[in-house]
Amino acid sequence: MGTVRNILFIMCDQLRADYLSCSGHPTLETPHIDALAARGVNFTRAYCQSPVCGPSRMSFYTGRYMFTHGATWNGVPLPVGEWTMGDYLRPLGLRTVLVGKTHMAADLAGLDRLHIAPDSSLGVLVSQCGFEPLERDDGLHPDQAVDPNLAYNRYLREQGYEGDNPWHDYANSVEGPNGEVLSGWFMRNAHLPARVAEAHSETAYMTNRAIDFVRQAGDSPWCMHLSYIKPHWPSA
Repeated sequence: MGTVRNILFIMCDQLRADYLSCSGHPTLETPHIDALAARGVNFTRAYCQSPVCGPSRMSFYTGRYMFTHGATWNGVPLPVGEWTMGDYLRPLGLRTVLVGKTHMAADLAGLDRLHIAPDSSLGVLVSQCGFEPLERDDGLHPDQAVDPNLAYNRYLREQGYEGDNPWHDYANSVEGPNGEVLSGWFMRNAHLPARVAEAHSETAYMTNRAIDFVRQAGDSPWCMHLSYIKPHWPSA
């Protein structure tokens, strides 16, 4: 077998193809994506398999139609036994890691049937689309359900954003015309910029986490799924 190359698999959430300048958009400029397209292949007849986030992602990961892999809606588990690109690449010697969002729901019933503990090394891979979760973040952290150990919140506090849930108070909130703090939920006030600096946004944070991994990996082969939470609505 030839030399194994590293694979960087980048995904954006709800990024319309016709919103890219390399696809002919007359106003929006996407120079970095344009540069990738110029050096690679631009598939102009690739079609999304589902308008719903989770099933669409599972089709990406498995290479199968939604009605075949069975994860038909957000929160519906990908059944144990469905192989993903991570499962196919690991036997070739690549470390398969995730940074960002997957919308993957673990098939806890299937794991239990096979007597696989969800927190075992195999259980984690099965529960995370075949990827080692270097940092899983699906991007929704309301106050009533926020993980107290959320790494992005810890990072925001290190940058000076205080509070129990700085994701909500800064990354998902805006400043109104009179200095008041307004919520960004459900596209309310989405025309205003977030209270977090661009350099501290989720996108910049995930990019830096990915760069850190690449530097630390050295000569060891890898496949990294860098999955951005943005642009999503209201920007897409």
